[in-house]
Amino acid sequence: MAQKSQEKGSAGGTPVVTEPERIRNVVLVGHSGAGKTTLVEALLAATGTISRAGTVADGTTVGDHDPAAVRQQRSVSLSCAPLLHNGIKVNLLDTPGYADFVGELRAGLRAADAALFVVSAAGGMDAATVALWEECAAVDMPRAVAVARLDQPRADVDETVALCQRLFGDNVMPLYLPMLGDDGVSTEGLLGLITRRVFDYSAGLPADVRDPDPEHQPAIDESRNELIEGIIAESEDETLMDRYLDGEEISTEVLIDDLEKAVARGHFYPVVPVCAATGVGLDVLLEVLTAAFPSPPEHDLPAVTGVDGSPRPPLTCDPDGPLVAEVVKTTVDRHVGRVSLVRVFSGTLRPDQTVHISGHGMAERGHPDHDADERVGHIYTPLGATLREVPLCAAGDICAITKSGSAETGDTISAKSDPLLIAPWEMPEPLLPVAIVARSRADEDALARNLARLVAGDPTLRLERNPETHQLVLWCMGEAHADVVLDRLRAGGVELDTEPVRVSLRETLTAPARGHGRHVKQSGGHGQYAVCDIEVEPLPRGSGFEFADRVVGGAVPHNYIPSVEKGVRAQLARGLVAGHPVVDLRVTLVDGKAHSVDSSDAAFQTAGALALRDAAERAQPVLLEPIDEVTIRVPDGSVGTVLGDLSGRRGRVLGTEPDPDTEGRTLVRAEVPATELLRYAVELRSMTAGTGTFRRHFVRHDPMPTHLADQVRKEQSP
Repeated sequence: MAQKSQEKGSAGGTPVVTEPERIRNVVLVGHSGAGKTTLVEALLAATGTISRAGTVADGTTVGDHDPAAVRQQRSVSLSCAPLLHNGIKVNLLDTPGYADFVGELRAGLRAADAALFVVSAAGGMDAATVALWEECAAVDMPRAVAVARLDQPRADVDETVALCQRLFGDNVMPLYLPMLGDDGVSTEGLLGLITRRVFDYSAGLPADVRDPDPEHQPAIDESRNELIEGIIAESEDETLMDRYLDGEEISTEVLIDDLEKAVARGHFYPVVPVCAATGVGLDVLLEVLTAAFPSPPEHDLPAVTGVDGSPRPPLTCDPDGPLVAEVVKTTVDRHVGRVSLVRVFSGTLRPDQTVHISGHGMAERGHPDHDADERVGHIYTPLGATLREVPLCAAGDICAITKSGSAETGDTISAKSDPLLIAPWEMPEPLLPVAIVARSRADEDALARNLARLVAGDPTLRLERNPETHQLVLWCMGEAHADVVLDRLRAGGVELDTEPVRVSLRETLTAPARGHGRHVKQSGGHGQYAVCDIEVEPLPRGSGFEFADRVVGGAVPHNYIPSVEKGVRAQLARGLVAGHPVVDLRVTLVDGKAHSVDSSDAAFQTAGALALRDAAERAQPVLLEPIDEVTIRVPDGSVGTVLGDLSGRRGRVLGTEPDPDTEGRTLVRAEVPATELLRYAVELRSMTAGTGTFRRHFVRHDPMPTHLADQVRKEQSP
């Protein structure tokens, strides 16, 4: 164990640790209802960090800001809870279990050095958890599994472990077996496979550790042999397997040492049964978190560059090194203001220090690039929603800062004298649009303020003000995400409504035609006189607009030809049949008349617009809808369902191929009208049990089917 560091103050019984070797950053992962938050509460109570564990149902857990609000929106935010065990500080990062809040989960993964997957012994496993395991495997993140909720009526640890092994791989092995009570149902203890010891929790924590009863020995021996072989297979000692096969008894110390090394490298994944309600397994789980999971110096740190993109050497987790930290989450508390959860990767963050805050690479999400120098005020250690002031935050640790004027989720905090930039973590694209409208002018001002706060803290939320449909659109991850965003806006005092999202359409003409525009008015004073004749012809899709003139003999004076073009362009922007911009058209001015006194720029603008509208009546106008190319990633078993659904959406499948990154998944490429994709994020998730994802990008406009175009004309005709 690392030597004890100097403790510079404390927060709620958790001392400030200045040596990175004595820190563990662990993110808890699992589907909703698996028991993550309850487990965090139990671990905090078991280590004396809090006096007693709260409950999610009552809204009394450490992550709760307001019990009433939490009962409505619980389990949708990342929270941090530190504890101390055997001189090691463990920052537990509790993540939401709903797929819509993957942004919070990705932030937790960025701040952590290892992941604890919490699986319910009674609730099975969802496909999203399996996908996340694969995501952690891709970056070699160390992992362990806690089989929780042993007190549930249908809890079955053996079946749950077998399920984990089928879905996660063969290197997922239990370190302990459940020991049932006299009723044959309740779990009263654990059987340690490496130590061959019984951990009896019938009297609560701490466990009574003793030798096993004779009836326990066969189960221990059978599972122990398999576990030892798995540990030895990952050992750096290549002779260990031969010695074991020759019958040599491998010492417990050697097995534990090799186990801890294999877990820290991300090559072996221990399983520990735990029960938050009874305390079973909490102490042995803490041993896994502190002894087997890597410290920050053992885990790869993210790459850094200069703010201008210039290369910089890799970071090291050194409290005396250059300051590099990252804002992993920003929230706005109604009492404290803006609160930023910060992971310090290098250097030491201190109060009253002037730092540089950089945000780059998220402009497409509504987070424009920004740089600012700010003075850090107080530094806090977060215990859920509670902030306790600390004198510093050293490399490897997690802290909170408040009242920053510019810090947003994903921003880099570095030294003012040497600004640096951490590469942003990958975020999924929000693909569910929700159009909102404020009910009054006062609500519009409040809406703008609240949206700025929400967007600053949530990179998975994209704000779009569509200049064509004049709608304010929030792009969300799914329905639950949208509901939480709307609830937070309303909680901020904004009265708003939602409305159907409108897709930006186009119009064009499909046949050549001539048009006549005559604008003649006499009202006693200066009159208006302009006549022009035009020819229109369609252009290939994507060509835009062209204007030409073939006027001869000065029928339209040269100085008025630009006026005709200006009037035509204005009419193109206003639309011809349903109020949408007109594209892919050539207009040629061929003739006209002018008056020496009454003709004017405005008159010829009006005549040009009238001529275009006249030509449109004979040029077979059509509506064009945007076509997006989508790339859909789905399990192999869902391909048929997805292809059938695409057909019903007027989609054209371009091809399918195995996913090169993940076995058992298929990539489907198709072209689909954008109007058919408004709720596809929700419907794809339903079709694939939450495992399907997709990306989209615009490719072109195509004519809309007549029956749909007629419906749009009726609804939107000017």
